[in-house]
Amino acid sequence: MISIDPVVAATALGAGDLAALPTETVYGLGGLASSESAIARIFEVKGRPRTHPVIVHVEGPQDLQHWACEVPASALALAQEFWPGPLTLVLASADNVPGAITGGQPTVAIRAPAHPLFREVLRLLNDDTSAPVGIAAPSANRFGHVSPTTASDVEHELGDRLRPGRDVILDGGRCVVGVESTIVIWTERGWRIAREGGITREQLGRTVELRDDSPTAIRVPGTIASHYSPRARVLVPESLSEIDVDQVPGPVGLLALADVPDPMGWVRLAAPVSTEEYARALFSALRRADELALATVVAIPPTSAGLGAAIRDRLDRAAF
Repeated sequence: MISIDPVVAATALGAGDLAALPTETVYGLGGLASSESAIARIFEVKGRPRTHPVIVHVEGPQDLQHWACEVPASALALAQEFWPGPLTLVLASADNVPGAITGGQPTVAIRAPAHPLFREVLRLLNDDTSAPVGIAAPSANRFGHVSPTTASDVEHELGDRLRPGRDVILDGGRCVVGVESTIVIWTERGWRIAREGGITREQLGRTVELRDDSPTAIRVPGTIASHYSPRARVLVPESLSEIDVDQVPGPVGLLALADVPDPMGWVRLAAPVSTEEYARALFSALRRADELALATVVAIPPTSAGLGAAIRDRLDRAAF
């Protein structure tokens, strides 16, 4: 079921089957966006509510017009600046976009992934068709669980739900960003961040004006209150001084920057030395907590600047 050959994954997708694909953020469970049966299987395998939209992954900015009915100049500017990369644009959807992808909404979420194996799969599929290919791919885990950042994570999460000899897990190594893409929505008043992720608010602000005062009812992936959750209880204090370490139910795991000391008897889940390293270690640390059957994870987040905002978002949802 696990392969390192993008041809195998492209062949599975072309046949209407599923392929778990590596991106720079997390692994995605992919199916052809034009195949209603493949999309239905994605929801079935994940146990995902049908009203929850999924992201369409494309090769690049040239594909925007195929999936969106209107592409403002600022959307093209964002795509040209940050694609391929961890930025998802939510635009008014074209008539050809299946409602199963959009969660029944009038918008579609689109991004171009940066992982070379995913991009090779897209290239192979596009070589066999005249219309731009899109791969619908939410994270390759059971709905609400911790996102996978390795092929073995995917196999552990979904191996018993995938079809042997048909579905494929494409092994592209460990994801280099470690948290999902940033999602921005185009509204009448401008761009609004709907989910913090691998492209920071500061980076976006150098290309477009952000209008966080612009309300929207559009649903986007990864924004339900409880998400990215291990079985262990997750606590998110600003520092160890905020909690009574002797009263935390054990066994306890600690996820914090390397300069935070380990309380006696706690398991060190990760000791990243930077915000970027923290993001890469986040989901694997939460998975390790479950492997060790820990009762509690104490996660002390980095500052909220830059990528720290995405880390705090994931920790708050895991702790909900």
